[in-house]
Amino acid sequence: MIVKRFHDALVGLLHLERRVDPFIRPAFDALLRPPLARLTQALIDWRRTPEPDLLAHETELQGEAALIQDIIAAMAAYMRAHYRPGGFERAGNTKTHGVVRGRFIVGGDLPPELRHGLFSTPGVYPAWVRFAGPGPGSPPDIEDVGVLSIGVKVMGVPGPKLLDDERFTQDFTGISTPTFTTPDVRENAKLQRAIGRGLPLFYFFTHPADAVMQGLWARTQTSPLETAYWSCVPYLLGAGQAMRYMLRPRNPARSPVPNLPGRPPDSYLRQAMAAALARESASFDLLLQRQTHPARMPIENASVIWPERLSPYVHAATLELPRQTFDSPAQLAFADVLAINPWHCLPEHRPLGNQNRARRRIYQDLSRLRQTMNATPHIEPTGDEQF
Repeated sequence: MIVKRFHDALVGLLHLERRVDPFIRPAFDALLRPPLARLTQALIDWRRTPEPDLLAHETELQGEAALIQDIIAAMAAYMRAHYRPGGFERAGNTKTHGVVRGRFIVGGDLPPELRHGLFSTPGVYPAWVRFAGPGPGSPPDIEDVGVLSIGVKVMGVPGPKLLDDERFTQDFTGISTPTFTTPDVRENAKLQRAIGRGLPLFYFFTHPADAVMQGLWARTQTSPLETAYWSCVPYLLGAGQAMRYMLRPRNPARSPVPNLPGRPPDSYLRQAMAAALARESASFDLLLQRQTHPARMPIENASVIWPERLSPYVHAATLELPRQTFDSPAQLAFADVLAINPWHCLPEHRPLGNQNRARRRIYQDLSRLRQTMNATPHIEPTGDEQF
């Protein structure tokens, strides 16, 4: 009980920091984030296990299958403990800020090394885009951990897919930090156990480098439309070639967070996005980063930022979100039948690394659990849905 109270007191301090974060974050990011990130990355690089110096090469972790099963069991137990049938939420990327309609536009001027899979030819595809919080809970926006997530479901994509529950979709996922919460599934299993005990913050006491990396980008968010999203983990870009990607907003503006340093509305992020898309369209650039130096750009460690000086990001596509109204109850409920999974993809974009190998089972199993408990069977969307 004493340990839990101490943990919750620390969480309370973080909630207070979120109220003043926008007043100090711009100066902090400009002056301190770059050197702190470089120092932390150097420490992570020094301590990590070297991987084979081979492009797009995967190395399975010892006991990986059992670790994945542990993660599924822990996340399912959390869902069963906190939700009731008809009200099950996702175990991760939990709170839906909005599901919005979009267009995914592949450019025609890509360099030859990027022209694989979905990026092989120019094209325009309908898309559904889900913006969400980090999970596993759904607290008021000002009390979340300061990380947002994006799930892009591109539709009308021809060709065979790696999962057979959807025939014409290619999914992209990302979070608003350039490194993942944990480096691999072994550490992810430890984090899930800490969450199950109600002590997630204590996990990071024993993983200070990952805590720093998350903290450098976790902040009081202003709108889901006003932050970049990183894949954090790699994917194939054709045979024998790996990539990571980033979705970067074209408009660098920041919306004010209402009422600070007081308490904003519980869903102010949805309100900010709804107000923005009622006024004008929004767009993101999809940027690809090829793996060129395997020793410095690992496949299996999601705590490492791939250095841009070794391989700069290249523009490959544009995600356009037209003016729209999306916050009706029916459209928000549409999120319940969507299953966004990076394994909904062309073979040329097969997910790589242990975190991605885990996602295949984790996302499928937990999505089935949620949709079964809510009696909302999975559907493959087409883009023609109306609300």
